Amino acid sequence: MIIRKTAAELEKMRSSGLLVYEILKKLGDMVSEGVSTYDLEAAAEKMIADAGARPAFKGYFVPAAGERYKYVLCTSINQEIVHGMPSSKRTLKKGDIVSIDTGVELNGYYGDSAVTVPVGEVSEETGRLLRVTQESLELAIEQVRAGNRLYDVCGTVERHVTSNGFSVVREYVGHGIGTQLHEEPQIPNYVDRKNENPRLKEGMVLAIEPMVNAGQPDTRVLGDKWTAVTKDGAYSAHFEHCVAVTSNGPWVLTRP
Repeated sequence: MIIRKTAAELEKMRSSGLLVYEILKKLGDMVSEGVSTYDLEAAAEKMIADAGARPAFKGYFVPAAGERYKYVLCTSINQEIVHGMPSSKRTLKKGDIVSIDTGVELNGYYGDSAVTVPVGEVSEETGRLLRVTQESLELAIEQVRAGNRLYDVCGTVERHVTSNGFSVVREYVGHGIGTQLHEEPQIPNYVDRKNENPRLKEGMVLAIEPMVNAGQPDTRVLGDKWTAVTKDGAYSAHFEHCVAVTSNGPWVLTRP
């Protein structure tokens, strides 16, 4: 069941979303050669605690992994797509890209967002991967309007990505969000005809998160049971925003 939020609930989600935005902004500024992904984790955990919020990811049980996640961030470097775990042993190097994904629960409502940040200068092709992935998210956000359908969002990502010679990850998808981190509907980054295609209505909130590979779409999970990587070793980028359907069009809750 897709849960539609009231105006008052959207305001609460806005507070959660803006906290996530501030966290990601600070972490993005921290990204540089020699910084470890655990440095980012420690900074994010402090910001969440200082705001009186609760981390959405830490303690989250995932059946496929068979355990609870131990961190407030997912930090995925280069060929890592999602769910990379922070570590003091993972230091960023010039030319890397790092996806930073986090969520919080504040006053009973969730916010969730992700960015992929270059470490210094990156190759022209890697820069194009980041640009196209971010563009696909912005184009999808424009489709979050009452009367449109879910396929309008999914298909927009897929068309922009593939027309630029990249591929969308199929195993991991976006989601509804509200009083739970993951709510209906699932939001693939491609048109999945096996999925339902609900009409978008005011009060729905969608966490849209293109995950785009420079090479083939195929993925595998490392032995740590969490980190998803590209099978061919190509780089992958990930951006995410929470977007509400309103009478005035799309409202991105996770940025000012």
